[in-house]
Amino acid sequence: TQFATGKSGNPKGRPKGAKNKRPALNEERLKEIVLDEAYRNISVRDGNQNVSMPMAQAIMRSLAVNAAKGQHRAQRLFAEMLSATERQNKQLADEWLSTAMDYKIEWDKELARRATLGITDLPDPLPHPDQVKIDMNTGQVWVEGPMTKEDQAELEGWAQKRDGFKDDADFVRGELERDIEDEYRAFLEGDLARAQNMVDVIQNMLDLNGYKDAS
Repeated sequence: TQFATGKSGNPKGRPKGAKNKRPALNEERLKEIVLDEAYRNISVRDGNQNVSMPMAQAIMRSLAVNAAKGQHRAQRLFAEMLSATERQNKQLADEWLSTAMDYKIEWDKELARRATLGITDLPDPLPHPDQVKIDMNTGQVWVEGPMTKEDQAELEGWAQKRDGFKDDADFVRGELERDIEDEYRAFLEGDLARAQNMVDVIQNMLDLNGYKDAS
């Protein structure tokens, strides 16, 4: 026999930690494995060249090609998957539209209540309902303005910088009204142009992000 009687074939025993560990109760190991495999890049033939793409994309491409070639099973499966995907996307879009409309309606009511009662010490909501835009023809929803307190704080910081450049520009304009030497005047005019340019650039950025100065 390979091993002597009464002697272990592995006298040192099983290596420490070699025992397979059970997944924790909050782990879903199989799902992680499936996702890892689904999005692992593989090389596939595309015309005259090899291209790299995730496994899931390669499978869907193969399924679509077979469906286009007339394979009934592939056609049925592809149609079912496409229908399910479009249905889920529409459901998400409808929910987002409904949420946006409810948000605008409820906050408009609340802001009107504050105005009626003269309440001025409460902050405006983020985003402001006026900045939640809805295209009723397409159902598209987007926000023109800061979404969080962090966004608001960053934009307020830029507004302060803009105001600083405005102050610089006003100071230079005052200097230019004085009787000064031509060389100094040329220097101030260049300084004014740079300050005004920074004001315009920052203001444009604030406008694009839907920022409104506090009234």
